[in-house]
Amino acid sequence: MSRRGQGQGPAPYDFRKPIKLSREHVRTLQMSFETYARSCGTLLTTRLRAVSSVSLVSIEQLNYDEYVASLNNPTVIAVVVLDPLPGSVLMEMSTGSAMTAIDHMLGGPGGPQPERPLTEVEMPLLRGLLERMLGELRYGFESLVDIHPKLKDIEYNAQFLRAHQPGDACVVATFDMKIGAEECLASICLPFNTILPVLSRTEAIVLSDAERATKDTALRNITAGLSAAPLDVAIRFQPIRMRTDDIVDLRPGDVVPLGHPTSRPLEVTVNETVFAHAVPGNQGARLACLVVPSPKESSPKESGRS
Repeated sequence: MSRRGQGQGPAPYDFRKPIKLSREHVRTLQMSFETYARSCGTLLTTRLRAVSSVSLVSIEQLNYDEYVASLNNPTVIAVVVLDPLPGSVLMEMSTGSAMTAIDHMLGGPGGPQPERPLTEVEMPLLRGLLERMLGELRYGFESLVDIHPKLKDIEYNAQFLRAHQPGDACVVATFDMKIGAEECLASICLPFNTILPVLSRTEAIVLSDAERATKDTALRNITAGLSAAPLDVAIRFQPIRMRTDDIVDLRPGDVVPLGHPTSRPLEVTVNETVFAHAVPGNQGARLACLVVPSPKESSPKESGRS
């Protein structure tokens, strides 16, 4: 049924890749996508003459390569443009659901269908259904922006679809889609740079004094907690290369010469990230280091002379 698990519990937060989609943005998108889901469910029920429903499951921000990796293969992917907004939008559903919808349109009973590419007869039927669904997407977003969705192409393998760069941020809305007895997780992938200006223009949320006080208190608590968080800091010399035989033959008392120049300070690192430089020393009976200005990169001419 699903290709992405509906994760329970807290989600990991990567501070190296901060989430830019604010809670207010998610609420705004949630209203638009829920409006789309309700109208799309009604459209499918009427068009296919089978009890159908579409409900919003989640809204999350992913990189494009993360989204592609989460999709089944094969699957039905509609490449869409949202004039006048830039970029390409992807609307995805399982091939089983697409084949079930086509079977209903042709007067069949639905039920399990083979997963295969569509024929020349079936493709226009699917395109017509997707174009009707895009009309509901325009209706869902009309409170945010006036868009005119247009279906460009239909693909079956996301790995061969280069709609965006692998690291591009995207907003992915996941839906639970039911067509008769067939159920799947469908999704809509919006480029982050396409939807963010729209969300920024529509930001008009006024906080009460109590809400503003709660928000300020939460910010102070998070700042204080992060400031007091312990970190493992390492001071390291410049690494050297050794042969495997030399490493295996090492014994206590052996001397390994380091290639670190005496005139160059050591690197101060946290999680393999260099954030300062220091020279070794001591403070009383304890080893210590003195943080010094970072050395300037040598120019090509100086490097050649050295």
